[in-house]
Amino acid sequence: MDRREILIWACCAAAVTSILASPAAAAIGVNYGTMMSHPMLPTTVVKMIQANGIKQVKLFDADAWTLSAFGGTDIEVMVAIPNEMLSRISGDYDHAKDWVKENVTKYTHDGGVNIKYVAVGNEPFLTAYNGSFMNTTFPALKNIQKAIEEAGLANQIKVTVPLNADVYNSPDNNPVPSAGVFRSDIRKLMVDMVIFMFSKGAPFTVNIYPFLSLYQNPDFPVNFAFFDGGGRTVNDQNHQYTNVFDANYDTLVWALKKAGVGDMKILVGEAGWPTDGDKHATFDLATRFYDGFLRKMAKNEGTPMRPGELEVYLFGLVDEDMKSVAPGNFERHWGIFTFDGRPKFPMDLSGKGNDNYLVGAVGVQHLPDQWCVVNPQAKDIQAKLGPNVEYACSLSDCTSLGYGSSCNHLDRISNASYAFNMYFQMQDQDIRACDFGGIAMLTTKNASKDGCFFPIQIISAARPAAAAVGRWLLLGAAALGLLI
Repeated sequence: MDRREILIWACCAAAVTSILASPAAAAIGVNYGTMMSHPMLPTTVVKMIQANGIKQVKLFDADAWTLSAFGGTDIEVMVAIPNEMLSRISGDYDHAKDWVKENVTKYTHDGGVNIKYVAVGNEPFLTAYNGSFMNTTFPALKNIQKAIEEAGLANQIKVTVPLNADVYNSPDNNPVPSAGVFRSDIRKLMVDMVIFMFSKGAPFTVNIYPFLSLYQNPDFPVNFAFFDGGGRTVNDQNHQYTNVFDANYDTLVWALKKAGVGDMKILVGEAGWPTDGDKHATFDLATRFYDGFLRKMAKNEGTPMRPGELEVYLFGLVDEDMKSVAPGNFERHWGIFTFDGRPKFPMDLSGKGNDNYLVGAVGVQHLPDQWCVVNPQAKDIQAKLGPNVEYACSLSDCTSLGYGSSCNHLDRISNASYAFNMYFQMQDQDIRACDFGGIAMLTTKNASKDGCFFPIQIISAARPAAAAVGRWLLLGAAALGLLI
């Protein structure tokens, strides 16, 4: 499918789903991350969220440009304090009070933003952080809570800490939910923190990723990551677990019970499945995960230990090409929409199992239809490929070329063309970004091949001059005879 066909398909899909798409289940929200080189306008994204009937959104900061776009909507928003700000806010209450005034109170007026939660940090106790935020998270939480109370907002806005599921576990010799406890190195801290949050009516926010169970353990039973059965069953105190999500969630329930807050509300802050960057990160498996998960949500069946409605934020809304790939190449492919707001696969947020596509973004403009590829007539191609590919990938997103990814099967020349094009698009199609020691050229022929999509970048909302620059580059390249 070439790009013209893709665009026609996207337009048709949006038109059809705007009529057929069912509204999202009441307790389903989305994570809206903005770590991308070419973000869409926040107003465009908010309209896309509304068009799909989504009523809850979780942010990773309180950026004014993004947050203001939710003004006047009925969407419930969770704003966030990034980890790097925890030290400042924990060390001085005035900083916490100023943050609340600037990022919360300012928006709480008629026609303002419907802020429901403030997230203090993001997975601050992740083992990979080696305790970097151990001493600042709880004090920051208490300072923000105090500032919210002084602003008279404590009844309508709750303060929480989104945590990775690695803050609790069951022992290796008894790996069942009922053995769940908070991690030994942070147990006292976690107990103190959950008791404090519970006393304020705040929820425990946890990120649960069945995909990561599969990714991190080659022996993990594949079917246990999904909701359609056919795999192992874990029996625990008269409860049967047929999927890892329920087992993980109930491990937390038991940890909370043992901390003395067994009735504490739980939010699932992140749950999703990536579509590229690993052998298990595919459209088919993402479709399987979401179909089963959304059907489960629609039934309000909860988990064996917590029957009833679950409140969940899907992760994530849009692919983010600037995210760190330290955890894995899949990190840039969690979106249920592509970077330019196209739905990736059929998805029914109502959980009825309808084979519908979500409503895509409207009004997104792309740069001109031109790609940067290897020039087969250039000299010394083989000698120059390696260092130039390395350079291109260091400054763009080549995660689709990795092992098990969608473009991993390309030959060496096509592999290099993909890298060159990603860099070229990242640089807003600057003609100087398509040279690579004289072995690259521009083409107006779609370079996508063998199921590997060579994208055309969007005219970024963050770079308003891109449209004019793109048109100038296209004309300039034609004048120089660089297009084929």
